[in-house]
Amino acid sequence: MDSLTPRHDWTNEQIEQLFALPMNDLLFRAHSVHRQVFNPNEVQVSRLLSIKTGACPEDCKYCPQSARYNTGLEKERLMEVERVLEEANKAKQSGATRFCMGAAWRNPNARDMPYILDMIKGVKGMGMETCMTLGMLDGEQAKELAEAGLDYYNHNLDTGPEFYGDIITTRTYGDRMDTLQNVRDAGMKVCSGGIVGMGEQPKDRVGLLQALANMERQPESVPINMLVKVAGTPLDSVDDLDPLEFVRTIAVARIVMPRSRVRLSAGREGMTDEMQAMCFFAGANSIFYGCKLLTTENPEESDDMQLFKRLGLTPAAGDPVPLENVARQLADATPDPRFYNAG
Repeated sequence: MDSLTPRHDWTNEQIEQLFALPMNDLLFRAHSVHRQVFNPNEVQVSRLLSIKTGACPEDCKYCPQSARYNTGLEKERLMEVERVLEEANKAKQSGATRFCMGAAWRNPNARDMPYILDMIKGVKGMGMETCMTLGMLDGEQAKELAEAGLDYYNHNLDTGPEFYGDIITTRTYGDRMDTLQNVRDAGMKVCSGGIVGMGEQPKDRVGLLQALANMERQPESVPINMLVKVAGTPLDSVDDLDPLEFVRTIAVARIVMPRSRVRLSAGREGMTDEMQAMCFFAGANSIFYGCKLLTTENPEESDDMQLFKRLGLTPAAGDPVPLENVARQLADATPDPRFYNAG
């Protein structure tokens, strides 16, 4: 099996070996995979809007929206459909091609579903891709969302299965997998990733990527978040993760999930431009942009566009290039001879 065909039999040891590679070797391997599937100089731009904020009954230790923690977050009801569509239109005008909507729920209730479905239909009518994260879904709810036109459903695994119980106790790893299966069965695409820097061990980052890669069908989008420490949550004083370990996580994600979009999500506000550049080289090719991701800070659009300009990156839309186009893409990528003549 070649490196561009997704595998579903990654072992713990194989992924550990990838993490243990010298940094230059790991980045070279990840970037080589990346540029054979995607245009290496394009990054998908998405916008995320919190359509219902706070008062979530779950106990996720990283989340300021949990009702169990005092973080000073103001609770908000579900947004009106018209306001959501106004925000979606603004996002489209500023260059976003996917509009993601998140609600702080354990699962959506019946009385809110008609409004949710109208939001999906309205955003789809603007010609944008749609994504939602609403907590757990049963099969019927997933079917309703799909029939309304929802393209992607986000439901993160958060961390590896062994560490999961240290972060969340109100829903199980199996609950999350069941929701993702319901999403697949309804015909939607999956957006699922996790958070690093929560005090986990390296083996837990291995476990997260193994769980994602070995799904029967790998997620089309894989958000990799750096923990944003929020005062009042149980993780507000956890030790910072080595930035290079985050870059390694991006690179390994690219290798084990070659055809997925790997997204730099939460935590970019605290990343230097140089760190983000390394992540893009390592295979990240999607970002959320705008001043806020649900309830945490994110770089402003203008900062992102300035960084894109400095790096020669452009916003992109669409799925990976077909494998039959890979040879043509590589043939068009003429190396700069200066890189071979340096002293």
